Amino acid sequence: MAKVSFRSVWKKYGELAAVKDLNIECADGTFLSILGPSGCGKSSTMRMIAGLEHISAGDILFDDQRINDMAPRDRDVAMVFENYALYPHKTVFENMANPLKLRGQSTDRIRERVNAAANLLEIGQLLRRRPQELSGGQKQRVAIGRAIVREPKLFLFDEPIAHLDAKLRAHMRGEIKHMQRTLGTTMIYVTHDQLEAMSMADLIAVMHDGELQQLGTPREVYNQPVNAWVAGFVGEPAMNFLTCEVQARRDDVLLTHSNFALPLLPQQVQRLNGHAAGPVRMGVRPDGLSITMRKPSEPVITGEIFVNELLGGDMIVDVQLADARIRVKTAPEFEGVPGEACYVTVNREKWHAFDVENGRAFF
Repeated sequence: MAKVSFRSVWKKYGELAAVKDLNIECADGTFLSILGPSGCGKSSTMRMIAGLEHISAGDILFDDQRINDMAPRDRDVAMVFENYALYPHKTVFENMANPLKLRGQSTDRIRERVNAAANLLEIGQLLRRRPQELSGGQKQRVAIGRAIVREPKLFLFDEPIAHLDAKLRAHMRGEIKHMQRTLGTTMIYVTHDQLEAMSMADLIAVMHDGELQQLGTPREVYNQPVNAWVAGFVGEPAMNFLTCEVQARRDDVLLTHSNFALPLLPQQVQRLNGHAAGPVRMGVRPDGLSITMRKPSEPVITGEIFVNELLGGDMIVDVQLADARIRVKTAPEFEGVPGEACYVTVNREKWHAFDVENGRAFF
C-alpha cells in the first residue's frame, strides 16, 4: 500500500499543457477517483503515475519517495484497462498467473494467489475457460484478478467498466468497491462517469481543461461545489442555473428574477462577501426543489409545466420560466399536466450562488 502525492505536476505535449500544476494528496488505503470529461488530463495523470508518460515538471511521490525517474517495473503498480488485454490463447488461470510467472514465483505460490483472487472475485469456476468463452463482466473480473495476484502497492483503473451495459456496470461498481475495502489497497480510478466516482470513491479529484477544480469527498463535491463548472458536471439530473439579480429590500437581501423574488438566508448574505447588488448565477439541484399546483403562502417560483418524465420511483418535471427552463424532482404521483401553471418552492439550504464572471461559488 502507498500514499500518493502530486506536487505541482505538469504534463505538456509540445506547447499543449494537458495537466497543469496538479497538487493532490492521496492517503494510504484511499480510493481516489479522478473525474472529468474527455481531454481533461485524467488519463495523462494516470499514465504519469504508471511511468508510461514523462513528467514535464513537478514531482510524484509514493510514500514520500520521488518516483519521476523510476522505471515502470519498479513502481509496484498494477493497471486494469477498459479493453481487458487478456491473452486469448491462455486460460483464465494462466492469464491471472502470468505476472507471477514472470516474477519467478513457485507453482504452489502461484496456485495459492490465483485461487485466492478468483474466490474474492467469484470466478473460481471459470479458471479453465479461455477469454472467448467469457462474458464482458467475467473478462473484466479476470483482468482485475490478474492485477490482484501481484499484491501491488497501488491499483490504477482506466475506465474499466465504461463499455459494459448499465446493469452490469452497477454490479461491477459494487464489486470493485468491495474488493478495495477487503484488500485495503490504495486505488486510483479514472472515469468520465460522475455516477461511478460518486458511488465508489472516498475522495474525488474533479478535473477540467487540465486543471484540478475540486478535491473532496463525494458529499463535499455534490453539496459544496467550489464553482459553477463542478456544480453542473456532478449530479444527475444536472443542476439548474438561472441568472438573477441581488437586490436589497428593507431588511432582506433577495435573489430576483422575472419569475420570483426569494430572500437569502443571513449566512448566505454574509458569504456574498460584499456582492451587495448586481447579477449572480443561481444554481439549485432538481432534488432541492418541490412543486405544487396550489400557490403556497411562502415566496415561490411561478412557472408552467412543460413536460413530465416518469423515471420509475421519481418524476422529473420540466418547468418553463420566462427565459429558461428548470427541472424538478418529485413523486411519481404528481398529477400536473403540461400547460398548467405551477409553483416551485426552493429549499434555500440547498441552493447556490456563483459569480457570473469566473463561476466561483459564493455559497
